Amino acid sequence: MTWVRGGGLSALVIGLPLIVVFGVFSWYPIVRAAVMSFQTTNLVTDPVWVGWDNFVAVWNDPLLSTAVLNTAYFAVLALVFGYPVPLVAAVLMSELRRGKGLFSALAYLPVVVPPVVAVLLWKQFYSGSPTGVFNTILGWVGLGPYPWLSSQTMAMPSLVLEATWAAAGGTVIIYLAALTGVAPELYDAAEVDGAGVWKKVWHVTMPQLRGVLFITFILQIIGTAQVFLEPYLFTGGGPANSTTTIMLMIYDYAFRFGAYGKATALSLMLAVVLAVLSIVYFRATERWSR
Repeated sequence: MTWVRGGGLSALVIGLPLIVVFGVFSWYPIVRAAVMSFQTTNLVTDPVWVGWDNFVAVWNDPLLSTAVLNTAYFAVLALVFGYPVPLVAAVLMSELRRGKGLFSALAYLPVVVPPVVAVLLWKQFYSGSPTGVFNTILGWVGLGPYPWLSSQTMAMPSLVLEATWAAAGGTVIIYLAALTGVAPELYDAAEVDGAGVWKKVWHVTMPQLRGVLFITFILQIIGTAQVFLEPYLFTGGGPANSTTTIMLMIYDYAFRFGAYGKATALSLMLAVVLAVLSIVYFRATERWSR
């Protein structure tokens, strides 16, 4: 009765629909996938329990090391180029006296474009012929043509460029929202001390955004580790498996080879790695992010 009088029953009633939705659409599929990783099944006939055989087969797949390295390469490139771009854009837009709403809308516009449409559009831009959009522009200054998506060295950076363009807008909005919480008095005090724009950014803006920066950093690592759309639609994993990622391997296991057990096994392996990485990251940055 004390629990009921304290609002426990009403809280349970309010939260019950959310628990049911998460249970049906999120937690149950996770548990089902974990069980499936220990089975051989085609989703039609009765599954056969095989224990750890799916994990062993995935671990011994010679393509796994290539996919891991490609995924790590994509993540590093996305962090080097894609992580600072939204921050710089947000800081510059926050310094604008007029037109801030217009630039915010323009920055967020790529997020509104359906991802598949954006990739197919950029695929035309990346045409390796001299008449391709990018090759034509570079040809005006005497460069190119370049085989953007058919070159083993240029394919992955090309994918990162499109992914950065497509996803930066959402992070820009997050940073702009965080910047509104910075007390104007701090900037006024910095100006009184003779600080210029860059000193205000470094000594006022960056410390105030520290917590948000740590969160977006780990979210970007998790997101880039799960990259699928760009390599699937741009190159299909080619050329010569130079853009094959872990998520693309999972897709191939499930929908090309019908090895759903191997697909879920690799999915769980990726999930465990990302979970451990996240725990270590938050433990290591707990003090710095305050």
